Amino acid sequence: MDSGLIRKREKAKRYAEQRDRIRVETLTVTFEGDNNPHTVRYENQAWACDCDFFLTRGQCSHTMALEIILEKMIPEPAPA
Repeated sequence: MDSGLIRKREKAKRYAEQRDRIRVETLTVTFEGDNNPHTVRYENQAWACDCDFFLTRGQCSHTMALEIILEKMIPEPAPA
């Protein structure tokens, strides 16, 4: 295998372990929900989801799951 590629894979593993070095600024995800697929977006430090629960509550299981997955990779919300 190419030694340059081996070094890049090692570097990628280090980056993956250092999640605090990564900041997600925009993201679009499709969740295959239990009932229907849902589109979740993260933009301008705010979540949006097309599910009914999010539309009435401002958060939902889809956004909460992504917050868990992306822990330390999205900026903390500014205090109100």
